[in-house]
Amino acid sequence: METGRPLKLGRSPAAGGLEGGGMRARLAGGRFRWLNERLYTAASGDAFALMQAQPELFEQYHEGFRRQTAAWPVQPVEAAAEWLRSLPESLVVADFGCGDAALAAAVRQQVHSFDLVAGAPGVVACNMAHVPLGAASVDVAVFCLALMGTDYAAFLREAHRVLRPGGRLWIAEVRSRFSAGSREDFEPFLKALRLLGFTLKRQDAASTMFVVFELRKHGSSAPLCEVQCPALKACQYKRR
Repeated sequence: METGRPLKLGRSPAAGGLEGGGMRARLAGGRFRWLNERLYTAASGDAFALMQAQPELFEQYHEGFRRQTAAWPVQPVEAAAEWLRSLPESLVVADFGCGDAALAAAVRQQVHSFDLVAGAPGVVACNMAHVPLGAASVDVAVFCLALMGTDYAAFLREAHRVLRPGGRLWIAEVRSRFSAGSREDFEPFLKALRLLGFTLKRQDAASTMFVVFELRKHGSSAPLCEVQCPALKACQYKRR
């Protein structure tokens, strides 16, 4: 859970003394991987404090993310948008970890967009464990590669809080985060979701890059302290 301590990033790759577009691109890639690792291994409160203190890091991270995923056949946010277009326009959506709010721009539903920094119009900056929505106030909660941090279970519990009974939870995560040796093992993650009050309706691993889980809220959630969420592996991006 949250520690309340400032996140210590250590020394980032230095920018001085390099010339040429190729060298600058490699340096930017190094900064992205450095920041990516720390966001995945920090508590959410620490990550929020860091990004609020240095919001330029948020844009640096997302620039690097866009470069790293540019060659993916399908972007997770595109898959989320396609799914939402099949649902009634009257539904209200909460997008946890929205980035530049591309999902809100791509669908007709009302979308509440949340991330660590308000990097686009309409985005609310907050810790995803504590979004400014009332209980049972939305129909859909979306996480597009957004379960970052050591206390990601708190995000899922918050999604359960804001979802109406029977509400939909849509998660896309990088497949390598679920690797167990030479195979993938989704069951520990799905077991935690069941304890948090969700029922799996669909699992789609058609993409070679990410897996999609579609779930429904049911009943009440077990106390967060009783839920053993697996420590998902941090995303590892190749040097480009």
